[in-house]
Amino acid sequence: MSTGELFVSEMLGTGMLLLLGAGVVANVILPKNKGFNGGWLLINFGWGLGVFSGVYVAFASGAHINPAVTFGIWASGAEEFGPGIPVTLANGAIYISAQIVGAALGSAIAFLAYKKHFDEEAPAPIKLAVFSTGPEIRSYGWNFVTEVIGTFVLVFVVLNFGNWPGDIGPLAVALLVVGIGASLGGPTGYAINPARDLGPRIAHALLPIKGKGSSDWGYSWVPVLGPIVGGVLAGLLAPVVAFG
Repeated sequence: MSTGELFVSEMLGTGMLLLLGAGVVANVILPKNKGFNGGWLLINFGWGLGVFSGVYVAFASGAHINPAVTFGIWASGAEEFGPGIPVTLANGAIYISAQIVGAALGSAIAFLAYKKHFDEEAPAPIKLAVFSTGPEIRSYGWNFVTEVIGTFVLVFVVLNFGNWPGDIGPLAVALLVVGIGASLGGPTGYAINPARDLGPRIAHALLPIKGKGSSDWGYSWVPVLGPIVGGVLAGLLAPVVAFG
């Protein structure tokens, strides 16, 4: 796989993830939508199906669609990021940059789909929540811990899927994301993916969103560094428990 093909695969897969993920959040929390007040579980399932779709789109590159997964594979000592893609610093940088660009583009397209609803009167934090996560109780240290734990679960389980002979890949990952959201997502909105939060936050800062307010850059390090730490910890532990 060429450098360009790798970049495009991860960009499109992460873009699909954010188009559907930001889309379900917009549907549930922006005024005058048919899904308005649809609830937390609708958001969880929307994100899970966004992951399901993104994994299929990015199959050629191994479908990381998340820098935490890339870091986790790296930390695990694997020799390849995906089929025929060696673990190198250059390839890691391509994965991560493509994921951030794709996330920004996917959330921007979701904004276009809901443009008239963004024009309605809604609090600025609600509009930001379509793009990026934020804590229900702001405590940077504990918010960081929550993101570490949620991402550890994601990457640890994903890395151990290879120890199971069944072929349920994308569906299993989708259900895992639904489960993490339902179980661990309440405190912070479960970014569990640095690109999923950073790319859309950049898009929010740049897009002409009516009454958008702050992009909350003071919190932005939590959903970036927390998932990276969680992914690395999962990558270090996964080989230790992979018996057989």
